Amino acid sequence: MATGTGNATATVTRWSRAFVAVGIGFFVAWQVAVAAGAGRAATVPLGVFGFVFHVVFGKAYTLVPSYFARELAVPRAPAIHLPFASLGAIGAFAAGAGIGSSTVALAGAASWLVGGLVFIGTLFWTVRDNPTGRETGTGETDAHRRRADRVANAAVPVVLAYLLVGSALPLAAALGLEPAAFPANGPATTHLLAAGTVALLVFAVGFRLLPRLLVASVNPLLVSLVVAAGIAGPALLAVDFRGGTLFRIGAALQATALVSFAVAVLDLSRQSERRRVGGRAVIAAAGCGALVAVLGLLFAFAPAATLPATAFDAHYRLAVGGFLGLMIVGVTYRFYPPAVASARGIGDRTASASVAALVAGLGLEVAGLLASVPPLVGPGRWLSALGAALYAAVLWTVFLERADWTG
Repeated sequence: MATGTGNATATVTRWSRAFVAVGIGFFVAWQVAVAAGAGRAATVPLGVFGFVFHVVFGKAYTLVPSYFARELAVPRAPAIHLPFASLGAIGAFAAGAGIGSSTVALAGAASWLVGGLVFIGTLFWTVRDNPTGRETGTGETDAHRRRADRVANAAVPVVLAYLLVGSALPLAAALGLEPAAFPANGPATTHLLAAGTVALLVFAVGFRLLPRLLVASVNPLLVSLVVAAGIAGPALLAVDFRGGTLFRIGAALQATALVSFAVAVLDLSRQSERRRVGGRAVIAAAGCGALVAVLGLLFAFAPAATLPATAFDAHYRLAVGGFLGLMIVGVTYRFYPPAVASARGIGDRTASASVAALVAGLGLEVAGLLASVPPLVGPGRWLSALGAALYAAVLWTVFLERADWTG
């Protein structure tokens, strides 16, 4: 039995790492495509479906079961899921770039949905007897964290629901089945996936993971506020996207979640005595989340004429590359420490350089977009591409050198 359990764990770990490795490849491709001038319809799938979701799927397969005091019900699920997710992301990119016929969009959307169903079904079956996460797997030494852990766990079923709806809508659009509630493709669906699935899962996993990584404590009331606002906001944004009252309420709730999470991250970092390269990226991600919230409120409440057209690009880049992207970079550097690499030129300094390039590049780009200073945008984007390449070099080196590592 022990050997079987060990083999199952090794299988999940190996394919989880494969998901992360593929996601990193998409990260580089996304940054290069943006720097090369590809349109938002093509680059959003690379950033959201390719980079963010692949890394999130990979780590969720290993983290979520343990947070519910369970083991993954189908250890080979990540191996089944990965090709469908990759083909779905590539298909969405091709459709956005105008490559191929409508069949490409249909095949990509179908592939993405099938992969999503594997993920949803596997996690649902894993936690079927503990659906709200009341059993948290929290040990006695962390007993003071149980209340916050339970609140964070409660967001996971909602994450799965958002993923199901958000993954079904692109297929509906490809089939010509437009729902009456809101457009089946475009920003509304992207918000269901990026805000409803990924950001909400970042909140849930973040409140489980970061206090332990930083050896610090978080206020359960703050966790409740972030989770409640993060659950309700994306649905209202999608149902009434760029509309009226519901859109404004959704924007306010999502802003509340992002700003409150940023406050929690900064407080955890203040309490912590651990100073590692990943921590700087996490702090930068929290700041980007607050800026995303400010821009979102401006879109909802300020007259459109007062904002430059490029503000929407700044919002998207801050959300995907800043809040989600830098959070992923920071956390993966904690899981896979650069210092364990033995290859020449790969280590903490390279990791620090990657974070600096990503933050500085995003800062230049966003400043140029918001201040209408185009000469800043191009260099900023290429600097971000360099940061992504350095990040890939570090993580891929760690993966290759520590192929048998259980981290």
